[in-house]
Amino acid sequence: MDRFKEDIQAILDRDPAARGVLEAVLFSPGMHALWMHRLNHKLWNTGLKLLARILAHLTRLFTGVEIHPGARIGRRVVIDHGMGIVIGETAEVGDDVMMYHGVTLGGTGFTREKRHPTIGNRVLLGAHALVLGPVPVGDDARVGAGAVVTKPVPPGATAIGNPAQITLPKSELEAVEA
Repeated sequence: MDRFKEDIQAILDRDPAARGVLEAVLFSPGMHALWMHRLNHKLWNTGLKLLARILAHLTRLFTGVEIHPGARIGRRVVIDHGMGIVIGETAEVGDDVMMYHGVTLGGTGFTREKRHPTIGNRVLLGAHALVLGPVPVGDDARVGAGAVVTKPVPPGATAIGNPAQITLPKSELEAVEA
């Protein structure tokens, strides 16, 4: 029950359109998708892979959010306007991540090994950002809207553009230049 309360509070803290608990619970398809993902992930890990995939598919139909049951998702993740989100099987998402509509955490290979991104804690993923392949996005990083990331993003950096260019906060740029 605490995880549900945590999720609702995360929505209230980071989505100004949610004006109360009831609105958050009723009108947050990203949160609904995450709740279903927790069930699907447990089924996946207990060997009920087909059932997990069926439920994930139904969740996608109802929410517009596609999360593979094998993906690992942290706490207090907020998916705002979830339509078009795709999170692949070997993706890992840290805690307190903010993800906007159209984000893809996609794979770039056909092997059964790690082929999807690892997203750190407190990361912001802008609308329609694509993070492709087994690349890390460091803690406190930001990926701009429409960015296409295929290389690691250091902690605290911002990735913008296609292909993504990495920018660092001014304090870190000064340290690098010194």
